[in-house]
Amino acid sequence: MPAISYLYPAFELVRDESRCTACRLCERQCANGVHRYNAELGRMQADERACVACHRCVALCPTRALKVVRTNNALRPNANWSQDAVEEIYRQAESGGVLLSSMGNPNPFPVYWDHLLINASQVTNPSIDPLREPMETVTFLGKKSVDIRRGPDGRILPGGAPQLRLNVPVLFSAMSYGSISYNAHEALARAAQELGTYYNTGEGGLHRDLYRYGANTIVQVASGRFGVHPDYLNAGAAIEIKMGQGAKPGIGGHLPGNKIVGDISRTRMIPEGADAISPAPHHDIYPIEDLHQLVHSLKEASGYKKPVIVKVAAVHNVAAIASGVARSGADIIAIDGFRGGTGAAPTRIRDNVGIPVELALAAVDQRLREEGIRGQVSLVVGGSIRSSADVVKAIALGADAVYIATAALIALGCHLCRSCHLGRCNWGIATQREELVRRLDPEEGKRRLVNLVTAWKHEIEEMMGGMGINAIEALRGNRLMLRGIGLTQRELDILGVRHAGE
Repeated sequence: MPAISYLYPAFELVRDESRCTACRLCERQCANGVHRYNAELGRMQADERACVACHRCVALCPTRALKVVRTNNALRPNANWSQDAVEEIYRQAESGGVLLSSMGNPNPFPVYWDHLLINASQVTNPSIDPLREPMETVTFLGKKSVDIRRGPDGRILPGGAPQLRLNVPVLFSAMSYGSISYNAHEALARAAQELGTYYNTGEGGLHRDLYRYGANTIVQVASGRFGVHPDYLNAGAAIEIKMGQGAKPGIGGHLPGNKIVGDISRTRMIPEGADAISPAPHHDIYPIEDLHQLVHSLKEASGYKKPVIVKVAAVHNVAAIASGVARSGADIIAIDGFRGGTGAAPTRIRDNVGIPVELALAAVDQRLREEGIRGQVSLVVGGSIRSSADVVKAIALGADAVYIATAALIALGCHLCRSCHLGRCNWGIATQREELVRRLDPEEGKRRLVNLVTAWKHEIEEMMGGMGINAIEALRGNRLMLRGIGLTQRELDILGVRHAGE
């Protein structure tokens, strides 16, 4: 007797038969095999068990005959045993495996960005009109020298620590070649070049075709050291050491062998079909002195011409960790919050480990200021930066710039179906299947990314002008520009902001 499946499809496909012409476009477009044509009945049918709600069929249906809805099939209500909890037990009872999930933590934890309000000028401190007055959004990332050297003519001499120059304080965060497609990487690289910012290779190395974008590239060194060699280290404008990741703090990474094909295998320098498993720790970093050694080894390998970033996950003792990293010789610290996206993470870790990046950022900025070393490093934060308002709030809490990844993928067409780990992305983003990769045009992707960041830049200028501020530097760490609402006193104390009305 076959085993019974207790799982009902999470989504239902609603097809308007009066509009459907059985053109079979949905069948050709769906990589999950949801749609099929029944010749006997002369109409389309669907196997909804395979539907991940990517909405590819909905977007392309020429007669608008389709929509995807959340199923209303319900278990008996139970305040303790939610339907999601019960269904996850069913899945593990059937498979005996670890639950995997993509993208960020979807649970209803507080989103502190939404509990922070921005100040505006009125009478005593007039606002600034960004349409008529200059606004400075250029940001420099790297160690800030306290000593100014001048030549005989009085001019300031160059020769300080290497810096990254950003036209707008937004960078594209780490997403590896293999977890996302070549076309997605190229779209990010082209957009970074046009915007005057940077994109991060992630831990999968850098495809040879993309070396031409090196001036706008951050190359990453992770625990697996995939694709790391001298040419790679010298190809980018900065080097990032990945110590942790917001979606999965304390563990390594895993790209399945079925994705290690062709150029991905060559770029990562591992055999085709071999799983790319990153260890949880760097096996050459245990005490902080080891991190210091790696930071300076990378600087030596790149001629001390590039800033070194150390990326850490937002965890409970992140302020103390950041203090040690700042003393290791790192030029930039990247902090990744628990809502950060990923191609695949154990569900239990993604949803239960780490802390919100807002609290981590405020704690780190305050700790470094108290220790008098804030100027030794720049801070970049990521983990669900969703809008220009989030950018402004992050900078006011102490960040120099922000990383965006999920927002960038959404700009490319991602529908947050959270099935990246399956490798069947219908939008050509999180896949290596050639027929799917071709669906993402790098030039069109670049245009959409440039539009997004350009729109955010205009909004940042408007918000700064409303605060009476005309330079990003005057906003950084300026928590007087923020007020909290709906927060406890302890939360306000950690964030370092007053309550609305004060």
